[in-house]
Amino acid sequence: MKEYKMRRGEHLEDRIPDLKGKIEEYFGTVSGTEEVDGHELYVVADPDNPVFDRIVAGAAEYSGKKDKLAVHFEERPAEDVIAEGHADAAADAVNKKNEFLLEATGRDAKSRRDSMKRAVEDDADAPDDV
Repeated sequence: MKEYKMRRGEHLEDRIPDLKGKIEEYFGTVSGTEEVDGHELYVVADPDNPVFDRIVAGAAEYSGKKDKLAVHFEERPAEDVIAEGHADAAADAVNKKNEFLLEATGRDAKSRRDSMKRAVEDDADAPDDV
């Protein structure tokens, strides 16, 4: 499960007031919800794109902090998708993920990568619990 921050000064509920509807627009019908790490997230059990097996997404809410977008994409092996003749679906899956994350967070793929690198570097600088 990855969590994505919004741009400075922006909030998830302002960017996407109907998160369930937006998830359905990009990936397919939401089949229910699932609790992950204390957050109630939407589940797309049968995504429209054959590359995805399952998608779990929603708002990760923290008291005293801004919400983050929590997403987990379960994908099928690329060889299987291509063997079934869905090579074009692989490119579409990447586009859908990036467009959804950009719309939700206001951050493009490069800024999301840079942010995650900084988070990992910050964790490495933190002392271990000894």
